[in-house]
Amino acid sequence: MDLKTLRFADSAPYPAPETDGHNPRYATAILSNIGAVNSEMSAVSLYFYNSLITKKFFPDIAQCFHHISIVEMHHMNLFGELALNLGTDPRLWSYNRGHMNYWSPSSNRYPSNIAALVSNSLSGEQDAIRKYQAQISWIEDENIKALLKRIIADEEIHVSIFKSILTELGVTMQVQELDDPPTEIPSE
Repeated sequence: MDLKTLRFADSAPYPAPETDGHNPRYATAILSNIGAVNSEMSAVSLYFYNSLITKKFFPDIAQCFHHISIVEMHHMNLFGELALNLGTDPRLWSYNRGHMNYWSPSSNRYPSNIAALVSNSLSGEQDAIRKYQAQISWIEDENIKALLKRIIADEEIHVSIFKSILTELGVTMQVQELDDPPTEIPSE
């Protein structure tokens, strides 16, 4: 993997996180992008962790996680600004059945097998894309839709990177094989 030629974000500029005004329903959706189980905060924290534990034995993969976490942090910042503009407090929390739930590191899964670790990250990116596409389908504010589409472009690059890493590791995309590969991150 040649890190010098790898892109971690799409080259298109990000639309400004502007809105048509305060909207509690949209704000709830955007808060979930910041601090729910499937959120940018979950991605940032997981990729930070993954970067640390892969650094010794898989330095290129560690660097990928580091660079992708920076892109995810930028997404989180954009969603935070968007939440403010929608009239809500952009804490690391989300609504669930009328209650605010703070984000927690327990939101993440922490596999130690390198293939499962990358596969878990791939799955998270794919889930984020589906979530943002679903939001695009019902949100009517064109500014928010444009920002979601731009962020999806980055997430698609991350999907491609994780698929490429799995291919380099010799892992096929069949779930049963992801649990078995012999490449473990040694614990010391």
